Amino acid sequence: MTYRKEIYSGRFMPRNPAKYKGNVSNIIYRSGYELKFMNWCDLNDSVMEWGSEEIVIPYRSPLDNKIHRYFVDFFIKVKSGNKTKMYLIEVKPHRFTQEPKIPKRKTKRFIQEVKQWGVNLAKWEAAKEFCDDRKWEFKIITEKELGL
Repeated sequence: MTYRKEIYSGRFMPRNPAKYKGNVSNIIYRSGYELKFMNWCDLNDSVMEWGSEEIVIPYRSPLDNKIHRYFVDFFIKVKSGNKTKMYLIEVKPHRFTQEPKIPKRKTKRFIQEVKQWGVNLAKWEAAKEFCDDRKWEFKIITEKELGL
């Protein structure tokens, strides 16, 4: 469960640029999961608007106790019947959404995973509060929800 530099990244060119809220020429995906979700947002008729890393939420890091900026992966506005719902979406591999298991030996990798887990929890808590204030919903999407 190591966090390392993005292996699969690139620029996304939407087929429906009018749905994208932000700079259409600068949509970057940082994983294959994000690319799949971008394609879903772009081609799904229920999605009225979407954006990638367009919303920034301040959060306090448990590592240094300072305020940092969390760029949420996606914002989507979805119509369901005659209602619209707003979502903030974080796309992560399932293993990164689980607390690291304590091994027999505490390696550097394990310590890195614990630190990242703490930062992720702080980000997600800030995102939930942000959404609660606006009557939006915060969701974490994994490969399970993406059908991979």
